Amino acid sequence: MKNLLLAGGLLTLAAFSLPAPPVDDKRAINDPNTTAEVPQDNKLVIYQLLPRLFGNKVALNKPYGTIRENGCGKFNDINNKALDEIKAMGVSHVWYTGVIEHATMTDYTSQGIPADDADVVKGRAGSPYAIKDYYDVDPDLAVVVKNRMVEYEALIKRTHDHGLKVIMDFIPNHVARSYRSDAKPQGVVDLGATDDKTKAFAPNNNFYYLPGKSFVVPAGYNPLGSAKGFKEDHKYSENPAKATGNDVFSEAPKVTDWFETIKLNYGVDYLNDRKLYFEPVPNTWKKMRDILLYWAGKNVDGFRCDVAEMVPVEFWAYVIPEVKKVNPNIVFIAEAYNPKEYKTYLDKGKFDFLYDKVGLYDGLRKLMRQEGTTENITKVWKEESNGFSSHMLRFLENHDEQRIASKGFAGDPRRAIPAMTVTATLASGPVMIYSGQEVGEPARGAAGFNTGDGRTTIFDYWGVPEHQKWMNQGKFDGAKLSEEQKSLRDFYVRLLNLTNSSEALRQGRFYELQDANNLGKEYDQRYLYSYLRYTDKQRLLIVVNFHADKTYRPVINIPAEALTAIGLDNKKFYIYNNLLMPDEEPRSTLNLELAPLSAYVFEIKSR
Repeated sequence: MKNLLLAGGLLTLAAFSLPAPPVDDKRAINDPNTTAEVPQDNKLVIYQLLPRLFGNKVALNKPYGTIRENGCGKFNDINNKALDEIKAMGVSHVWYTGVIEHATMTDYTSQGIPADDADVVKGRAGSPYAIKDYYDVDPDLAVVVKNRMVEYEALIKRTHDHGLKVIMDFIPNHVARSYRSDAKPQGVVDLGATDDKTKAFAPNNNFYYLPGKSFVVPAGYNPLGSAKGFKEDHKYSENPAKATGNDVFSEAPKVTDWFETIKLNYGVDYLNDRKLYFEPVPNTWKKMRDILLYWAGKNVDGFRCDVAEMVPVEFWAYVIPEVKKVNPNIVFIAEAYNPKEYKTYLDKGKFDFLYDKVGLYDGLRKLMRQEGTTENITKVWKEESNGFSSHMLRFLENHDEQRIASKGFAGDPRRAIPAMTVTATLASGPVMIYSGQEVGEPARGAAGFNTGDGRTTIFDYWGVPEHQKWMNQGKFDGAKLSEEQKSLRDFYVRLLNLTNSSEALRQGRFYELQDANNLGKEYDQRYLYSYLRYTDKQRLLIVVNFHADKTYRPVINIPAEALTAIGLDNKKFYIYNNLLMPDEEPRSTLNLELAPLSAYVFEIKSR
């Protein structure tokens, strides 16, 4: 194509002669297309997997099936080849989900682990977030149950040996109703062991009580369908009843509540205007600190903290520095959903990273469903995370959310291509994918407790069919994937490796190009989104098309203000290299053809 000069507001590519000047923060403040935030290089690339699901080779998938029928992945299934392939995706951290021992309907009495009452367990396998022993790991995940901790420690070492870091769950808000640690270190006093159960609240009680009332199993709860679970009789004994994990202070929680869990007491008197008792330091704070230090001593590199906002921020302000005294590099990630409190949990709570679910995820979900507009993205960087975007963890899937390919979400895994590109490249904070996402797992079928809602079950023994095609009976070679799946996975590999390696994506500033292009004849800003990420050494232009059916042919405009910011000379010529498709010929103009569900990451370089 004929080269275009900077005329009529259009830039075509040319050479760099001088480094980009430092960004003037005052100018950035006055420019509505950028922010004054100085990005921090926090580009963790996290791969979330449940060992229970990841290594399971059994494809039966019988509803309510037992561990013998439906199988279960083990720590040892995450072998050298698996870790090689994860590392090759550009991943830096693996989040091993569901590691800590939790309540289950599988009987390990012969191994010294008491069986759990089916009346207060969700799913045959049980919820990984109904912790039964904070100091132990799930016996389901061990080849030899008595060696379960040794097998987990070996996985941690194996992961480190592959140049990867380990994240695990910390569940601070609630535990299983059957909580009792049989693996606690000598001298540790169990949660609730010294509680005054005659009091609804006492500052040093570990739990909340309802004196004079007995727990009532939710009406209509049917744990295993037509089968019967251990002690299933709707007569679970708990007297006095304890408050339920989702802040239900009633002896009779509903079946939709977290009735299988009991809430921990951090010194907040919920029934008396939430009066706080934080001095002296509550007993629960100390116990939870010791639990974190125990796992930090196993050389894990970070904790994903479940429903962190349901625990007082003052606890985090206390405990995170305590853990970082032992390991300053350990990271804390908060599952957070209240944008109004983001700054509080970062500044006062000392978290390293927060979920960006109520923001970027929700906005991109709408776009993938062809319901929203790119204005949802603009609101995120301009308002919700302005000033701290480097601390926001971005994702499109995790164990709590529907699969992109599920009927209830987008139905087509290709819808993730523009959305995942934005997720990974919008800022310099962490990005995460969920095992199976990269091959378009649709989470079909009702597993038992999970009723087929578009989520891969975390409650039942189950195989993940599309992931199993990539796993290929432990070969981890993708031989059984379709060509479409191989192409999709290749996109994720290219994107995540670029995200991990690009200086501009790891630490570059941001400049949005929507205002500069919204009058373009072929630029439909409802579906097209474009922006720059840049340092003085690398300049990138990202352009995506969220429309599922329509091809656009815009000429991208980079305005004078943006040119000045990124150090381009409007009198010179440049070329664009598409880093997501490195085999493509470099472009010499910004006359683009944007196919449906497409994404481009152009590096601007001298001719």
